[in-house]
This record gives sequence, C-alpha cells and structure tokens, in this order.
Amino acid sequence: MKEDMIVRTESFVKEVLGEDSTGHDWYHIERVRKNALYIAEKENKGDRFIIEMAALLHDIPDEKLNESKEDGEKKLTDFLELLALEKEACEKIIEIIQSISFKGGRKTELISVEAEIVQDADRLDAIGAIGIGRTFAYGGKKGHLLYDPAIKVREEMSEKEYRTGKSSTIHHFYEKLLKLKDLLNTDTARELASKRHQFMEQFLEQFYSEWNGQI
Repeated sequence: MKEDMIVRTESFVKEVLGEDSTGHDWYHIERVRKNALYIAEKENKGDRFIIEMAALLHDIPDEKLNESKEDGEKKLTDFLELLALEKEACEKIIEIIQSISFKGGRKTELISVEAEIVQDADRLDAIGAIGIGRTFAYGGKKGHLLYDPAIKVREEMSEKEYRTGKSSTIHHFYEKLLKLKDLLNTDTARELASKRHQFMEQFLEQFYSEWNGQI
C-alpha cells in the first residue's frame, strides 16, 4: 500500500514539476529524497515513509511555483485526499512541508525529527555545485541581475522582502546559501555540507577575480 502511494506520488510530482526550469524540477526532488533517506538512515531517526512523502511533495505548494499560496496548498491537499492517506499521516506531511521553507532566514520551529531531516535534505541541495547551478537557473528565469556591487546585502528580511526585494544572484549567496551550513539540524547534514560550503566560497573568490578583470 505504501509502496503504491510512493509510486503514485512520484508520477504526480513528475507531472507537475517535470518541466520546471527554476531549479525545482524532478531531479531536484529526487536528490532531496535521496538526501533525506540517507540522513534518516545515518541518524537512525524518523518515520521513513513520512520522510519520503514529504521530500517528494515539498515543492508542490511552494508559493513561488504557483499562482498563489492558496493555489499551491490546494494542489497538495487535493492530491493527498486522492491517495486516501490516513488523516494523521496527511497532517504530518503537510506540517513538515509548511515548516521547512527558508522564508528570509527567520528561524522556524520544526515540529518533528522528520521535518528536521527533510529540511536538511532540501538545504543540502541548495549549496555546493548543484546549489550554484540552481541559483543561477532561478535568477535567470526570474530576470534577476547577475550581480550589482551597488546593491547592499540584506541581513534581516521579512518573507515578503525576501521574495520581492531588490537583490542579485550573487547577493543570494550571502542572503541565503552561505547561511545554510550553520542552520542545519543533523550531524550527518552538517558533515555533508562542509565540502559544499567550501566550494561555494571558492567559486565566489574566482567570480570576483574575473569580475574585477584580474588574471
């Protein structure tokens, strides 16, 4: 029964996000799932089914990928109703998804170890080489500047400011990506993040060298 639900969820997510070009495509979802299950195994924590389902569905209601927050939430709840999943399991999955977003860096109280694991898995895919690629894909799709040194890095932001304020793709490293290593919940994720974080720092060093015309 659970295996069938996983398969149906995979098909649903591929249908909804398969053609996404902002870095939130099926391959992102698949990496997050693999990360989450790996962390759960290494930490020996959490309900594997709930973790896998939340990882698969975590971007379905994302406001930036839908016409509105309400449309995204309805898309998620409608699908879960079709699965005829137990009410308690549905509530856990929805709670996890609602709690793990970055939202401008404001600390969100996570409701379970499953939420901690899925959040860590998602954040790992936002850093390192893949994170760099996804950041530029999203910035290009949304028409963001590559870089403007005249823009100041925003340290404190509301969720609205984070979504709509003036920034650039390079600024996004300082406003989110470089912060993620210290916001992870599990030892396993922190260990995985170390090399990825270092790679981003090296990338930025090279970027500024080329930006300033240095050989």
